[in-house]
Amino acid sequence: MATHSPLLFFLLSTYLLFPFGFGAESESYFHVIKVTFLLPPLRCSTPKGSNHHENKKGVLKLDHRYGPCSPLGHHGKPPTLGEILSQDQSRVNSLQSRFKAQFHQVEDTKTTTLPAHLGTLVETFNYVVTIGLGTPKSDLTVVFDTGSNLNWVQCQPCAGASQCYPQQDPIFDPSKSSTYLNISCSSQDCSLLRSATGHSTICDASTSTCVYTSIYVDNSFSMGYFARDTLALTTSDVFTNFAFGCGQSNKGLFGRIAGLLGLGRNALSLISQTAKEYGRVFSYCLPPTSSSNGGYLKFGSGDTTSVKFTPLLTDPNSPSFYFLQMLGISVRGQQLNIDPSTFASPGTIIDSGTVITQLPMSAYVALRSAFRESMSNYTMAPAFSLFDTCYDFSQQDIIIVPKVVLHFGGNVDVDVPLLGIFFIRSASQACLAFAGNSDASDLAIFGNHQQQTLQVVYDLASDKVGFGVAGCT
Repeated sequence: MATHSPLLFFLLSTYLLFPFGFGAESESYFHVIKVTFLLPPLRCSTPKGSNHHENKKGVLKLDHRYGPCSPLGHHGKPPTLGEILSQDQSRVNSLQSRFKAQFHQVEDTKTTTLPAHLGTLVETFNYVVTIGLGTPKSDLTVVFDTGSNLNWVQCQPCAGASQCYPQQDPIFDPSKSSTYLNISCSSQDCSLLRSATGHSTICDASTSTCVYTSIYVDNSFSMGYFARDTLALTTSDVFTNFAFGCGQSNKGLFGRIAGLLGLGRNALSLISQTAKEYGRVFSYCLPPTSSSNGGYLKFGSGDTTSVKFTPLLTDPNSPSFYFLQMLGISVRGQQLNIDPSTFASPGTIIDSGTVITQLPMSAYVALRSAFRESMSNYTMAPAFSLFDTCYDFSQQDIIIVPKVVLHFGGNVDVDVPLLGIFFIRSASQACLAFAGNSDASDLAIFGNHQQQTLQVVYDLASDKVGFGVAGCT
């Protein structure tokens, strides 16, 4: 019996799915891939061409918190995919609640009161970088978040587990740093804490030292002295008098991270504090899988020749967040019948801390319908967590997946990377990785799962956000 080559098998299977031809025009609307490509490797891998980002000015190596490349190691059992999605939905819920509360307070300040402890966003904490703090410097692995403003790390003294949670790196000891200095209660920076954290400032009367409080919706918290010290992002990127929270009392679901870098738009964020050096420009590329170490976080301008920019908007109710003008969605080269006003109110934010992109329900239903129609040749699998459109590819070798494109203002089209289209539980349960909002008044959120492998550039000086393809390589 004659045997068929893999190429012939591919051509035959393609013809069965597209009996009228699969020319260059139609091919640009689909991903054609092996199912094994969807399954991340268990070992740390380096994508070809990714190392050119390392050891450069303003560039930090970025890793997935729970992946095999993570500097946090593997202590204990990592959360399941279901638990990660549950935490992600908690973050989304807290973001929506905070936005609505602030909106109503601005709408009628005489009759509406902001809750006393609305709380900072629940952090999904997906991606980590390593920084240096103090003189001599201590290396600390922290998460970064565009939805947060305050920078903080755990600090000594920690009398016991009730005051500090276990972390991978040695806990920062300010007494061993010659450049550490507490911020006084009378400092202007102390007065900025309320807008950065959403909580009232406290003064330690015995030392006249400003005290910060960052309380999260899941009851996690970090509290301590507001201080200054020397921050080293790289050996050549050193900042004196960097303001941060030095937490003597910390508790919650933070894992083994040392703290947090806030990349929001508030005056206390890392972006604002390093504005003279970097011009309020930063970018990142999130690696394609949790097993890849090809990601980076970069501060300052760089090569943006292949980047297309969309206007960055500001919402007066939530001035720290990054708002974009989302206009529509295309599937398989066809723009869906979605009224652009669907995304206009209350708006769309891009957020590094939210995993799954959240859409207005009418937009999600249109996306789901078009995607299911294009995938009608494949066997559907049971729903999983947030997802109601899942497929069983366990009997497939090659699959053909329709491309999904998000349309933004400024004529910017973002082709969602293939691994951002699916959330993979296994070969027998690959789910469309989008979710619909439960309320018509909810924000649309462009999550990090759909940003993977993109070069995402935030240019606050020019009020724009850009997207480029193959950012990690």
